[in-house]
Amino acid sequence: MNPIIEIRGLSYTYPDGKQALHEINLTIKTGEKVALVGANGAGKSTLLLSLNGVLQGEGAVFINGIEVKRENLRYIRAMVGIVFQNPDDQLFSPTVFEDVAYGPMYQGFSKVMVQERVKQALQAVRMEDYVNRNPHHLSHGEKKRIAIATVLSMQSQILALDEPTSELDPRARRELIALLLELPQTMIVATHDLDLARQLTTRTVLLSQGRIIADDITTNILNNEILLTDHELN
Repeated sequence: MNPIIEIRGLSYTYPDGKQALHEINLTIKTGEKVALVGANGAGKSTLLLSLNGVLQGEGAVFINGIEVKRENLRYIRAMVGIVFQNPDDQLFSPTVFEDVAYGPMYQGFSKVMVQERVKQALQAVRMEDYVNRNPHHLSHGEKKRIAIATVLSMQSQILALDEPTSELDPRARRELIALLLELPQTMIVATHDLDLARQLTTRTVLLSQGRIIADDITTNILNNEILLTDHELN
């Protein structure tokens, strides 16, 4: 099976001189659900933002064989949907409909097609009754679902989720994990929530100081107490 994500020698240095990623090589196949784990500052969010060109470093990133570079960003961003840790960074419209419709409208779809995309996306996250609600008046868990719908409405093949269970109460967390398990998209999930990784993903990549330290079956990594302790995850 051809890789849907292929990263070759990716390094990234922030303007302040901090090097966040060092020579990352990573391949993810279509349909895989992969956890990115690591302590704060390990490079997880930087790696996610490199997948659709929000950040562009040295090396190369390919999505479905298309290189992530300026002239390809419109296609790349239709394929890779990033769901930010804080949904308020993603929701900016007065209604749920307008937020979820923004991507398909930007892609140039007709009004009828936009409405159908919104309907399908909200149904997928079980939020179809919220179409006319103000997203800023919703609970944190509800906002997370709407943020995911904004990506699904673009029919993204890849979901890149940054700390999806952060700040959720236990019930909302369980409901979100159940939802993510049902979605067919390839997923790469940056998280400190090791139980989420265990429930959702079959493969885990451990980052430390911008380098890949381990890449293995999720249970193998999460059962390695020494590895987790050495990298501040236990």
